[in-house]
Amino acid sequence: MKTVIVIGGGAAGMMAAIGAAREGASVTLLEKNEKLGKKIYITGKGRCNLTNACDLQEFSEHVVTNRRFLLSALHGFDNTATMEFFEKLGMPVKTERGKRVFPVSDKASDVIRALERECRRLGVTVRLHAEVKGLRTEALPAAADAEEPGAGGRSKKSKKPQATCVVTGVRLSDGTELAADAVILATGGLSYPTTGSTGDGYRMAGKIGHGVTRLVPSLVSLTAKESCCAELAGLTLKNVSVKFYDKTGKLLREDFGELLFTHRGISGPVVLTATAFCADALAGGTAVIDTKPALSEEQLQARLLRELEGGKSKQMKNLIGVLVPAALGEEMLTRSGIDGSRTAGSVTREERLRLAGELRHFTLAIDGMGGYNEAVVTKGGIEVSEVNPSTMESRIAKGLFLAGEVLDVDATTGGFNLQIAWSTGMLAGRKAARDE
Repeated sequence: MKTVIVIGGGAAGMMAAIGAAREGASVTLLEKNEKLGKKIYITGKGRCNLTNACDLQEFSEHVVTNRRFLLSALHGFDNTATMEFFEKLGMPVKTERGKRVFPVSDKASDVIRALERECRRLGVTVRLHAEVKGLRTEALPAAADAEEPGAGGRSKKSKKPQATCVVTGVRLSDGTELAADAVILATGGLSYPTTGSTGDGYRMAGKIGHGVTRLVPSLVSLTAKESCCAELAGLTLKNVSVKFYDKTGKLLREDFGELLFTHRGISGPVVLTATAFCADALAGGTAVIDTKPALSEEQLQARLLRELEGGKSKQMKNLIGVLVPAALGEEMLTRSGIDGSRTAGSVTREERLRLAGELRHFTLAIDGMGGYNEAVVTKGGIEVSEVNPSTMESRIAKGLFLAGEVLDVDATTGGFNLQIAWSTGMLAGRKAARDE
C-alpha cells in the first residue's frame, strides 16, 4: 500500500485525497486552517458554482491559460463525472443559466460535507492546523542530457526537464517530518488569502527547482477614475455590450452580458472575463459601455427622437428612465450637457446626438484592478512544461504531484476553475497512488 500525503484541503486537495484513497493508498490530508474547504464556502456567493454543464469543446474555449495541458485531466474526470460524483455522494445538483451547476440546496457547505464524508468513508486521515513548511527530498544522480532523433536524422537534445530529486515526505512548521511515497501539492494560489491561499505551494515548488510564472489577480473587478461609480454602486446593467481598450486605444476585448457598478468601478461577468483574458493591459485603458447593442445607429436615433417628441412636457430626468436606469441616465444627461430639469421639448438636435452618443458609448477610465483579496483565481503558477499532463507528476521531482490553482492554468467565470481543480485533483490522486 502506497502512502500519499496531500498538502492543502481545498477543492483540488480533497479530490486528490479521495482519488488516491479509492486506489487503495493510505492517505493523509494536511490543512493549515481550522477546517477544510474555506474557499469553497465563499464561491458562487456561498452557493458554489461547482462546474459547468457545457460539452468539452465549449469548456476548452473557456480555459484561458494552457488549455492543451488540461486535456488528459478533463477527459479522465470531466464535468459529467463531477456531477455524477456528487450525486452519488448524496448531494443532488441543478443546472442554471449559462449551464452553471450548483447544489440543489444552494449551499456551498453541502459540497464540503459531501467531500468530508467521502474522505471519512475511505479512511483518509485529516490533520487540521497542520502547516507544511517544506518538502523532504533526496537528490538523484545527475543524468546526461537525453538525446532524441531530430529532423533529417540529426539528433537533438530533449527539451523536457530532467528530474533532479525525489520527494520523500514533508516537514511541518512545528518541526515534525512525515514520510510518504508520494506528495500532492494542492495549496491553491494567492486569491482570497484569508482562506489560506498565501502562495505556500509556489515557494515549496520553487525551492526544489520548479519555475513559477508571473502571478496576477484574475476574475477580479476593475477600478475607474470616475466618481459616478460610487453613486451608481449596486446598479446592474443586463444585455449590454462592453469594449475594453488599452492605454493606446487598441481594442483588447468585446463582450456581451451583465455588468455591475461598484463603489470603486465595475464588476460583473463581462468585467471578470475581461480580466481573465487581458488583465495586464486593462489598467490605463477604457471601458466603453453600449447600453443599446440590439439597436442599429438609425434605430437608436429614431427611438430617442420618438421618446423626446412623445414626452415634450416631461422633465429629462424623468424621461431618461425610460431608456436606462434613472441613476445612470442622470449621469448621461450631465455628460451630454443637458440639465435634468429641462423639458424634453427643449432639447436641441446637437444635445440629442450627444445623449445618443452616451447611450452607445458610456466611457469609463480604468486605472487599476482589485487585489487578491477579491480575485476569484490567480493567473500564473507553476510552469506546466515541468509537469506531466498525463499524470500531474512533476518532471523536476519524482514522487511530487501537483493539482489545482497552484498550476499555471486558469479559466473564465462560470464553474470552469473549480472543474479544473476537480479534474487535476482526481488525476493527481489516482496516479500518485499507483505503482507506475
